[in-house]
Parts: sequence; structure tokens; C-alpha cells
Amino acid sequence: MSLIDDLRQLVGSAGVLDADELATRAAGAYRADPLCARALVRPASTEEVSAVLAYCHAHGLAVVTQGGLTGLVHGADAGPEEIILSLERMRRIEAIDAQQRTATVQAGVTLQTLQEAVDAHGLAYPLDLGARGSATLGGNAATNAGGNRVIRYGMTRDMVLGMEVVLADGTVLSSMNQLLKNNTGYDLKQLFIGSEGTLGVITRLVLRLREKPLASQAAFAGLASFEQLTGFLRHMDRSLAGTLSAFEVMWQSFYQLVSTPPAKGQPPLPQHHAFYVLVEAQGGERERDGERFERALEQALEQGLIADAAMAQSEADARAFWALRDDVEQVLNGGVPIGFDVSLALGEMEPCVRRIAAALRARFADAHRFFVFGHLGDGNLHLVVQLRAADLASARQEVESMVYGEVLASRGSISAEHGIGLEKKPWLGRCRNATELALMRQLKHCLDPRGILNPGKLLDMGR
Repeated sequence: MSLIDDLRQLVGSAGVLDADELATRAAGAYRADPLCARALVRPASTEEVSAVLAYCHAHGLAVVTQGGLTGLVHGADAGPEEIILSLERMRRIEAIDAQQRTATVQAGVTLQTLQEAVDAHGLAYPLDLGARGSATLGGNAATNAGGNRVIRYGMTRDMVLGMEVVLADGTVLSSMNQLLKNNTGYDLKQLFIGSEGTLGVITRLVLRLREKPLASQAAFAGLASFEQLTGFLRHMDRSLAGTLSAFEVMWQSFYQLVSTPPAKGQPPLPQHHAFYVLVEAQGGERERDGERFERALEQALEQGLIADAAMAQSEADARAFWALRDDVEQVLNGGVPIGFDVSLALGEMEPCVRRIAAALRARFADAHRFFVFGHLGDGNLHLVVQLRAADLASARQEVESMVYGEVLASRGSISAEHGIGLEKKPWLGRCRNATELALMRQLKHCLDPRGILNPGKLLDMGR
């Protein structure tokens, strides 16, 4: 029998797409190229995932696991001789325990689906990001996704209580812990969170839920200097009694981009400020929290921490504020973007960005645009360098050297939340030392001795 026939024996005829069928699917977010692989396998259960991996392990077939394909570092790219394992048929929410405040889900459930499901129980799953409608919970865990509210709730790692994983040889490792505290030896799930599909395939999760906020406030503020930004962050965090849930910053160029046609967003503040902040608080007392939030903004104005502010008067206003922040697709207009996802200490951010901007001006003059925005409250900035299409191929490596060189010189990280994949792998050795990398390779060899899981991503192992 052929490979396709063998796989269909394991997961059924509807569970396998051949190479011709794959050519009708895009390879990822913001990409026009199609998927490329020998086959795409869509198991419908952990048992089928186990059977597929056992088969691939026995035959030395490389396997690339895919979720919602919303990653931005080519971490789920497959080659023509590899097998894609998609979790798209494993989309069941198995249980929502309102008393324990947990959700048990299959890995293919999308983030937005879970958010909406737990809302009906008066609960919230606080992880949130722009790709919520497509990003899967298994993919979120495999990349340790961050998003908009890390300042309040942490990364995905802080929300996973239990996990089921299938290892490279088909062994099922089930550790579906429901407890918030459980110090019984090694916390094995942590090996797989952020491992980008190189150590095992996440099939099921137990996730920690929170009480649904009963009140939410949002405002846009304009500021003249970065020093005001950091002062405003401390002021709002101190003044809001633990309810600060987001502190999203936009440099002027990005704010102008998303609030000027052809963008659909309307500017809540004039476009002349150097910096803009979308600040959000979530609490449990609508009137009291609203008064506290408004008072904190007034005090910030009185103290000269902000120059101007617009406070959301309705949920529609708050959604419009967030729509500006989420309208990242605007960087596709007028050129070809090169995106960067970095972490920096607050004191290093502004000088680092300023040095990058100066280097870009010296090299490209007016033939580029530079946009900066991100989750300043947790130290994560997104940098976008937009070039002319004709310049991209020759200049991409040079731009990466400019940006990553300055970030590393500032003791920052080349990846805050997007992972390493293929795109950042050449730079991993600059921010992790030789001992760390050696131990990572030992772990990879221990769990995947034949090197079949997502080969070539994150680490160089050889096969």
C-alpha cells in the first residue's frame, strides 16, 4: 500500500489530504504560498495521534504539527517529504468546571471558542491576542503565547494546569492535573510549553479560568516623552488597586498608520503626540472601578504624566480602541514588512528604538518606514520595518542584523512571544549560552531520538 493508504487505515479516509489537496490551503497568516507536504493527517483523537506518530517513528517520517497557522516565525512550515499533523478535527471542549474554575479541552479548540464558552458560565479565559479566532489552544501552549493581558495574568504557561502529550514514538503522556498546587516531582508539562512542537504533540489541556470581570474601563492617552510613559504605567498600576489588565503603547508612526485612511479606525486623539497608550482595567464593581479609573486619569493629567486622554464611554468605544491596536494588517500597505517581536527592559526601550531608527535612516533614507507598538507593560515591543519590494531580498539580512544587534546589545530577547521557528534560529545562539543549548539538545534527543518532530526548527540537531 502507499503512504496515503497506510495513513487512511489509521485515521479514516476523511482524515488524510494528499499533496494535491494541500495545494489549496495557504501556508499561514499573511502568506500566499500553499502548504507543501507529502500528506496532511487529521486525527480525531489522542489514540489516532498516537497511531500516526508510532507509524511515522517506525518509518523515519518527519512530522510537523500544525494548529491555526497564525504563527509568524515559520515554526510550522513543512517540506515536500514531511507529514503535516493537523489538530483541526480535535476541537471539543470536554468540560468546564465552574467550581474548580478549569476547562478541559482538546488542542484544536480555538482561543475565541473557549473564551465564548466560558463566558456563559460567568468565567473568563484571560489569554487574548489578535488571532483569537484562528489560533488554537494547543498552538498557544506549544508557543507559550502571550498577547494583550500578560501584565495582569501572565503567559500561557501561567494558565496551563494539566496536559496530555503524545511523544515521538506514539507514547501517550497524560498529566491532566486539575489542581492549582501540585508539587509532586518534575512538572513535565513545562517541557512542552514553548517547545514549538519539537518534543511532543499536545493533544489535550486543562486550563485555569478566572472570574469574569464585571466591569471594564479603557482609555487612550497621548504623551510627549518615553519618561512619561514609564511614569504613567507606574501611576496607573498603583492607582487601580490591582485591576490594570493592559497597557498597550504605540509610537506616533503606528498610531498615524492605523488611524488614517485607508485604515478604517478613527483617531480618538489628535495625531501629533509622540506616544499613545491604550490602558485597560478589569474589575468587579462597575461604579466604583469607573470612578477610580477616571480619578487616576485626572491625576495623571494634573501631574503632567499625560498630555491628553479619551476615555471609553461604552463597550463600543472600548472595542474601537482595541480595533486600532489590533489593526496590524495596515503594515502591509505601501511596502513589504519585516516584523520583529522583542523584549527589552523598560529603561532600554527608547534608546534602543532610537538607535535602530537612526541606523535605518542612514541606510535606507526615505525608502523605508518604521513602526513600533506593543505590550509595554510586560516589556514586549513589536517593531516593523517596511521596505520596497525590490529591496527586500537584498536587505532583509542587513535589517535583521541592525535590529537584533541593537536588541542584544541592550540585553534584550530576540523573541518575546512568537517563538524561534526557522526565522530566528540563526540568532538563538546569541541569546542562549552553550550550556543551555547543549541541555536543550539532550532533551530533544531523549524525547525524540530519531529527530522526526518538527525537524530543523528551533535547534539544529541533524537527522
